[in-house]
Amino acid sequence: MLKVGITGGIGSGKSTVCRLFADNDVAVYDSDKEAKRLMNEDATLRAAIISRFGEESYTAEGLNRKYLADKVFTDEESLQALNALVHPAVKRDFERWAEEQSGDYVVLECAILFESGMNTMVDVTVAVVAPLDLRVSRTCRRDKCDEESVRRRIAAQMSDDELTAKADITIVNIFETDLEPTVKELDYRFKNVRK
Repeated sequence: MLKVGITGGIGSGKSTVCRLFADNDVAVYDSDKEAKRLMNEDATLRAAIISRFGEESYTAEGLNRKYLADKVFTDEESLQALNALVHPAVKRDFERWAEEQSGDYVVLECAILFESGMNTMVDVTVAVVAPLDLRVSRTCRRDKCDEESVRRRIAAQMSDDELTAKADITIVNIFETDLEPTVKELDYRFKNVRK
């Protein structure tokens, strides 16, 4: 089965593209959502996080996201340590999930596809890119946040130029109405790839 990795920075439209694939009955694995689930449900991962970051990493309700965010987003070494625990668990879970799917191909939605090494788990990589100002306005509208904080988040991510250079396919998302025919065309291509 073909595995397609879809990535893109904040406000690029990556999730919209993935939703359109899902609307075409393609199974989509949302790595962000699944990572959060695994951090709560995977006993081995949970124990490793507690061992590295302390008992405060979890409350009675589950993962203490604020505590962990305060730890990792102010210290690069802590962020790398957390990623070194979470990424292998997500990779294993994606492999297991993909084996359970039917259809011609599956989609892996991953904001940090190349940074996490998840690109090695897929056969084709797709980058969704958009002009910077458009990404900022989309994100501000969606998250109700200020422009400066969005620009900081974008600056911390891989640039569109880097993504385009690394990806096999690039989707430029300026008008969302153009996405549907683009996804339909890619769907046709992916369904007709002979492995």
